[in-house]
Amino acid sequence: MSDVRVRVGDAVDAYLQRKAVGSDPDGPGAGTYASNAESILDRWATWLETEHGVQSLFDLEVDHLEAYASELAARTDRGEYTASTAGTYYAVVRAFLSWCVHGGILEENPAATAVAESALPTEHRSGGSSTDSTWTAEQRRTLEAFVRDRAARAESGDRDERLARLRECAMVALLAHSGVRGSELFRVPEDDRRTGATWEDVDFYSGTIRVLGKSQRLEDVPLPAAARKPLRRYRVVQDPPTTEWPLFPTRHAPSVAQRVRSVLAERGFDDEAIEAECADHTAAELARRYAIAPPTITTEGARSILKRLCDEADIDVGSDYLTPRGARPGLGKRTYPSEHGAGTGTGPETGTTETALREHTLEQSIAVVEESPFTGDVDAGGGAVGDESAGDEEETADD
Repeated sequence: MSDVRVRVGDAVDAYLQRKAVGSDPDGPGAGTYASNAESILDRWATWLETEHGVQSLFDLEVDHLEAYASELAARTDRGEYTASTAGTYYAVVRAFLSWCVHGGILEENPAATAVAESALPTEHRSGGSSTDSTWTAEQRRTLEAFVRDRAARAESGDRDERLARLRECAMVALLAHSGVRGSELFRVPEDDRRTGATWEDVDFYSGTIRVLGKSQRLEDVPLPAAARKPLRRYRVVQDPPTTEWPLFPTRHAPSVAQRVRSVLAERGFDDEAIEAECADHTAAELARRYAIAPPTITTEGARSILKRLCDEADIDVGSDYLTPRGARPGLGKRTYPSEHGAGTGTGPETGTTETALREHTLEQSIAVVEESPFTGDVDAGGGAVGDESAGDEEETADD
């Protein structure tokens, strides 16, 4: 082994460049792996340096990979990732380190050890197969009836009250009746690619919503009528000024104000003009006036809304509130590669085979049958936003 220090970031760049070229640069799979793996490896390298001060590959030890697996498990427990997503992220890192071994940079792969891999989350931890974390059909129907009744009683109220109640209906309907995951609907603070769904992503004509799936590719997910109708009613009252407006914008005033000020500055407003606008109008008013899309609520914020609704409806589902896994029947099988093709479906080595809950839109029909259970949890984290006061108090940690 050479005594020359090899920076983790430099090795990642070389690895991604190699993978982007591939054996057939003009082939349909060229660059796919590199595109999917880049953000994962960049975040891992940043985490290594920030949390453990590791910059060189030669300083990597099994303990560091065990700590990374534990971090993924902790995020899974918080609902930020599913266990399969955490496994995919770890597999990408393991594949990179295997490449380093094959290239003579490292003598052995610290990620490919039983000690490190034993810290990874299981499906049970993320609610994938545990019967304790799966909502019953009766619990789902009870919650849906509860939010529908609240929305009906709010019809005679002011716009803000109707909007809040219809938002709850839309959120519950999407999680209960579509194949959309929480991390695809809501913002994931730790992942700059997961900024939340916008109205531009929704196609009522075809009955689909486009999301960034756990495969790290954009996917069109069917929206059954039971999800479309509440979503359409919610959109009418929300009346978004632009299609870039999020389905579920945050109500955390400081976050909205920060976004408004930033965008106004980008549009050429000087500090004096911005201050004058902010003195005369609230951040929410300015966001609508200038069609500045506010941030989406975080997954933790959305989970807090569901928790509050369950408490108010006297529904006890334990700790999982946003994992709609039980609401999505299996639609075939999909194999997630474990090494060189991890997370891309293009590599030579196969890994975990799990239920493929989404295929091409034309190949699947209704995403949920009436008796399918509904569960609760997501792939990422952030702060409560149910009532205006709750949003201001609990989303502070994330924004």
